[in-house]
Amino acid sequence: MESNSFLICRLCGKSFNRKQNLTLHMRVHTGERHFICKQCGKSFTQSGNLKIHMRIHTGEKSYICSQCRQRFTNKGNLIYHMRTHSEESLFTCPQCGKNFPQKQNLATHMRIHTGEKPYICTQCGKDFTHKSNLNYHMSTHSGAKPYTCSQCGQKFANKGNLNSHMRIYSGEKPYTCLQCGKSFAHKSTLNKHMLSHTGEKRFACAQCGKSFAHKHTHNNHVRSHTGEKQFACDQCGKRFTTELSHRYHMTIHTMWSVESAI
Repeated sequence: MESNSFLICRLCGKSFNRKQNLTLHMRVHTGERHFICKQCGKSFTQSGNLKIHMRIHTGEKSYICSQCRQRFTNKGNLIYHMRTHSEESLFTCPQCGKNFPQKQNLATHMRIHTGEKPYICTQCGKDFTHKSNLNYHMSTHSGAKPYTCSQCGQKFANKGNLNSHMRIYSGEKPYTCLQCGKSFAHKSTLNKHMLSHTGEKRFACAQCGKSFAHKHTHNNHVRSHTGEKQFACDQCGKRFTTELSHRYHMTIHTMWSVESAI
């Protein structure tokens, strides 16, 4: 449909000044993806998006920060990074002083301090800080695993888990640290890495007040107070408070087995 030299999308009413732009836009509604990556099979609606994606495989980082010379695979990441150099554009947490380049990032972060969990499961009432966590949780009720890995046949409850799993084969690391440029396959790994830059330690021991950057380190420490030893040796039954101690102990049995064989 054409109106005053503009082309109107019949599905959502959005207008375009060129037919090519309307054609590209229609793929949002149809889900049509013509451009396929030969490396990992991921598909895209536009050739430009495929070219940007290919840099993950080639390692090309053609966008350079004029302030610190850090390099990025796409323009969006560079623009996001540039905000870290301009204090005027940063959003600061009033509780801990941490800065964020986007207002939404600050709003999400604030839930750490407020304890707000706005996403509620309609099945059991459990609440979550992030929508992605709720979506992941919902799959535990249905038990369905409709997403199958084409490489190994492993099944997954949601598409996000399948996409994360596929990075084992593609080597894709889409999550980049804006501080040092290091890339990660999973967002959770990036979040853990970021603590090395911020020094934030949000897991505090209720017994002695000692703080930790990572939850698993905090849990290991708490066992020093409770005396809990959940890691048991399947060879001799000896128990340990940490997985590291358990693994170290297991080498004793391995060495003994080798010596016996000799």
